[in-house]
Amino acid sequence: MRILLTNDDGIDATGIQVLWQELLKIGEVVVVAPDAERSAASQAITVHSPIRVDKYCASDSRLCGWRIGGTPADCVKIAIETLVSTTPDFVVSGINHGPNLGTDVLYSGTVSAAIEGSLHGIPSVAVSLDSWKSSDFRPAAEFTAKLLQDIFQRSLPSNTLLNVNVPALSTEQIDGVAITKLGVRQYANVFEPRLDPRGRTYYWMGGEVVENVNDADSDIVAINKSKISVTPIHFDLTNYGIMETLKSWKL
Repeated sequence: MRILLTNDDGIDATGIQVLWQELLKIGEVVVVAPDAERSAASQAITVHSPIRVDKYCASDSRLCGWRIGGTPADCVKIAIETLVSTTPDFVVSGINHGPNLGTDVLYSGTVSAAIEGSLHGIPSVAVSLDSWKSSDFRPAAEFTAKLLQDIFQRSLPSNTLLNVNVPALSTEQIDGVAITKLGVRQYANVFEPRLDPRGRTYYWMGGEVVENVNDADSDIVAINKSKISVTPIHFDLTNYGIMETLKSWKL
């Protein structure tokens, strides 16, 4: 199988390097990833400046790909439309350092790269590790490889991607896999004012997760129960339930 691999943490990030080596065991892998971290880029694409493209090889020179001066969505678009001669069987984005749960997917560069793949009609998967501290990406990489083999045999519906979050635990400690829906993820955002060297005010955004009550079948609950969460996502944002109501307004 042919796999296009990208991320939003940058091509040198540990997560993509570990996943790269694992996916080479099951197929041909082409890596097209940002030259630096592009977290929270969402579905942004570069339209007002050039996109730089460079050949890249890892420190041991055995893993070579493309390093892109753009967003995760840019990486997938330019790979499919320019850099890759044959349409890949999969687009995989990750492994992200940190979770992408619930409504976080609306901001996530990791998930948006997978959405871009799905927009091109390619089965796509976004993978994240539920930790900002752990650097053990091996269980997540092994699960991703197995998941791709399952999809290869069974296929996914069109316009659908899978958002995967893996607990930062050993394979033995992970308590199975849950098929989930998106939960609610909210933050108490804090905009800290600071002064630049010229005395002008700027703001640095931080924030803490606000604990919400989530349904038992949500991705957030699954992760809290030490389960791998697999959430099918599509990008038709239409609220069909109120279409008839709006028609009754006779706008």
